[in-house]
Amino acid sequence: MITLKNVTLRRGAKVLLDGASVTLNPGEKVGLVGRNGAGKSSLFALLNGTLPEDGGEYFIPSQWRMGQVAQDMPETEQSATDYVVDGDTTLLAAQQEVTASEATDDYDRMAHAYMALQDAGAHDAPARAQALILGLGFKTTELNNPVNSFSGGWRMRLQLARALMCPSDLLLLDEPTNHLDLDALVWLESWLKKYDGTMIVISHDREFLDAVTDVTLHIDAAKLMRYGGNYSKFEDMRAEQMNLQQNAFAKQQDKIAHLKKFIDRFKAKASKAKQAQSRVKALDRMEKIAPLLSEADFTFEFKEPANLPNPMLSMTGVSFGYPPPDDAPAGTPPTVIVKNVSRSVLAGQRIGILGANGQGKSTVVKTIARELQPLEGEITEGKGLNIGYFAQQELDVLRPLDTPLEHMIRLVKDLTALGKIAGQATREQDLRSYLGTFNFGGDMVKQAVGSMSGGEKARLVLCMIVWQRPNLLLLDEPTNHLDLATREALSMALNEFEGTVMLVSHDRALLRAVCDEFWMVSRGGVEPFDGDLDDYQRYLLDEAKRQREAIKEASSAAAKAERKAQAEAAAKPKVKVASSGAKRQLEQLEARMAVLNGEGAALEGLLSKSPPPSDYAELGNRLKAVNDELQLLEEQWLTLSGQVEAAAVSH
Repeated sequence: MITLKNVTLRRGAKVLLDGASVTLNPGEKVGLVGRNGAGKSSLFALLNGTLPEDGGEYFIPSQWRMGQVAQDMPETEQSATDYVVDGDTTLLAAQQEVTASEATDDYDRMAHAYMALQDAGAHDAPARAQALILGLGFKTTELNNPVNSFSGGWRMRLQLARALMCPSDLLLLDEPTNHLDLDALVWLESWLKKYDGTMIVISHDREFLDAVTDVTLHIDAAKLMRYGGNYSKFEDMRAEQMNLQQNAFAKQQDKIAHLKKFIDRFKAKASKAKQAQSRVKALDRMEKIAPLLSEADFTFEFKEPANLPNPMLSMTGVSFGYPPPDDAPAGTPPTVIVKNVSRSVLAGQRIGILGANGQGKSTVVKTIARELQPLEGEITEGKGLNIGYFAQQELDVLRPLDTPLEHMIRLVKDLTALGKIAGQATREQDLRSYLGTFNFGGDMVKQAVGSMSGGEKARLVLCMIVWQRPNLLLLDEPTNHLDLATREALSMALNEFEGTVMLVSHDRALLRAVCDEFWMVSRGGVEPFDGDLDDYQRYLLDEAKRQREAIKEASSAAAKAERKAQAEAAAKPKVKVASSGAKRQLEQLEARMAVLNGEGAALEGLLSKSPPPSDYAELGNRLKAVNDELQLLEEQWLTLSGQVEAAAVSH
């Protein structure tokens, strides 16, 4: 188990944990929660050994293997599959031992090394890695692409796959859902539910926490509070606890007021002086109950749109996709992803856009937002359409050297030039006050955006969208960097919004709260989805299962083809082989045959000891594979030996 006893943890001058104690039992799935800056990531750093404690002590079993997502951006020309396979540290160690043993004449060591390699799952490692990669949203055509060919977000998915590939007793996951689409998120939930070890996860996705955790660890006021149950149960228990604390505080304040009133009234009277003094001492001894300091609430609202065209827009025979690159040869056709869409978007609709990764959700939203041109067909906009667009890469569009105030001033100038000011106050002081409603107060209005957190940047983008008073909101993964409080505020604001919402999100709590209908982007088209999010999750899991089975079948077929090719190659007579080259091949064959003979002898020894039926089958299968390979190598050896002898006679 993991135990922390009176642990003090600092980052610089800030005390994150002060005498914190907690016990986590083997196999528990723990959600680590707390407001931003409370110390969640620092606690992870303590557990993985990169940050020492400043006081107290903590214990993790020394034999436990730890898995976690590396935070550095991978830079390698390895294929995606090979990169993820290398995340299996047990397999990697077994492969290294095989290499080392083959450099010796110790056949027992070689046999044990090959047994360990087999036990580590070398035979199906590529298939296991590819199942992880596909589950996290990659296409089958990308399995062998170099890691460096992917964008940053996709490389971080490979880091996650690599962490899941690693056999572990303790798995630390810090915001694992940030770079995932809903389909990848549903698959990850399914995978984590089957994980056998102890898991601690930091996440701002309440449905994800509810699905994969059974314990909640709350960092509050530099202490660790353990709650049995997932995030929703934690919220209920926390609310009850806060209510009890507030009631206890109120009662104590009444008692303190009563004591003070007695002291003030009688401290000057000699007959009551002794009693007054005893009440002073009682007041001093009283252990004060802290007033309830709940986490600061954040709320905002969308102003009423200046007008509401109906329909907002109409699409007739529209095809969505990307034009050919500028450097493409003349005549290169555009890349069509979704085609022949004819639909209308009406005032007041709340549309959730669903679809597996790569089907074209973001492409559709970008085209409606005027970021891309339709490849075919026509999009007719209603008069006065005013789009507020939150793009996945919107945070990169912010100017890192500019301040929030400078962003707002530039926005005012741009909208004024376009004639799109709709009654907003535009003086600098008004803009400062407006920024304050989004928690950009005091010195923050003059802070460079580049030095802000991802959540603060996302909040600034929302702030700028709200100020424009849009009547159509296009939101593409708006919650990626938002904490739970800001997600809740966004959900409430969208529910009060009088315009139209089109939302792409992996946050199911947001989709459930905001959307009352869904569009499915799939197989090159857009159709209504007749079902709820639970139906959609089942659909995604079925798709993931189908992909995994296809990979297994492909791997099996490839292995059969390889064995057949080897057998055919062995059956063909080899002629005109150079003597020196043939001798080298003979030496390699003899070394491999020695290893297999050693492994075969070890397997026969194990089988002679009457192992359990499950082990017996596995050992028998492996012995058969060893003998089959030996037979094939012996045939090759005989052929090569004849060629060497013939070459020697001819000379």
